[in-house]
Amino acid sequence: MLKNIRKRIGMPALHIAMLSIFLFGCGGRSSGPGAQAPSLPVMKIERSSPVVQREYSSLLEGVVTVEVRPQVDGTLREIAIDEGAFVKRGQLLFGIDDRVYREELKSAVAARNVAKASLEVAGIEVERLRPLVKNKVVSQIQLKQAIANHRSAKASLEKAEAAVQAARINLGYTRITAPVDGYIGDIPFRIGSLVSKNQPEQLTTLTDVHEIRAYFSMSEVDFVHFRQQYPGSSIEEKLALMPPVTLLLADGSRYPLKGRLDAVSGQFDRTTASVMFRATFPNPDGVLRSGNTGKVKVPYRYENVVQVPQAGTADLQDRIFVVKVGEGNAVTRAPITVIDRSNLNYIVSGGLEEGEMIVLSGFSRLPDGAVINPQLAGEGEGFGEGKQN
Repeated sequence: MLKNIRKRIGMPALHIAMLSIFLFGCGGRSSGPGAQAPSLPVMKIERSSPVVQREYSSLLEGVVTVEVRPQVDGTLREIAIDEGAFVKRGQLLFGIDDRVYREELKSAVAARNVAKASLEVAGIEVERLRPLVKNKVVSQIQLKQAIANHRSAKASLEKAEAAVQAARINLGYTRITAPVDGYIGDIPFRIGSLVSKNQPEQLTTLTDVHEIRAYFSMSEVDFVHFRQQYPGSSIEEKLALMPPVTLLLADGSRYPLKGRLDAVSGQFDRTTASVMFRATFPNPDGVLRSGNTGKVKVPYRYENVVQVPQAGTADLQDRIFVVKVGEGNAVTRAPITVIDRSNLNYIVSGGLEEGEMIVLSGFSRLPDGAVINPQLAGEGEGFGEGKQN
């Protein structure tokens, strides 16, 4: 008979029943005849609009990162900076042996001078033939030929001028200067190394870090919350109206300057179901560098919700309960709807009403209907035992 009953009830139901007995007590050890009602801390439920800070792991990058590469071939004859140094825009970084390029410039200048002289000779010939043609001493064809030669000489001079400019530019490329203010990265080359404009490896990198950009991924759920939370019809408007964000450094310390969210990726990553955000922080002292890691804290505001200490709740079968104090100071357990966490508190959207009271600790053995002596917890008092299990 017992075997049949056990089959009809089923083992899952037995487990739930035993767990309920363990969590909620088995009937009135503190409420029997002559038992004194226990004094337990309670809190009165009030509605508020808390701001929750959510943390997102981020990678930091400078506002500009430049790969410094040679634009001419040659031997590296000078390295004017050291790895990690701060440089100003226009400051010399590297020098390439320029002797060949100086000679090329001289050759181009000489060729230009030849072209200029040829143009002058062609012009003189045209001027010589004009009166002779007018007096019919020579044919019109000879003049036309001279004018064509003059035009050709002019084009040759322009070509020679361009060659001089190209040679001058190549000579300038032997001095590699900083395109922006920033910090120098690794330098894998040494004086005497042969460098080429077609080489795959850069001479170094230069990062402008007067501002730092923190890149982080936000889940699809958080992104929906973000869109619902902040005013504005577009993402750009929402970003403009958002409050500043905070950066936590790798050691957990707080970066002293606030930043702003200023960009969102145009699409979700299909593999992670997340979207990339960018926050920009001022970095006037160069404390932050490219490659650093940290956490961006993004504020979310909840309107007209209830906060209860996590320590004043109990879990049962994936549901969260509180112990309410009712008429005659009798207690009863009630489920609540938790939508988020803020520090050590749950943010509750359902199951509690303003003005109700809940027990904060000491309720693990209280059965429903037990009477207590409620002691309103003073501001700043601890919540006792920790979360009830």
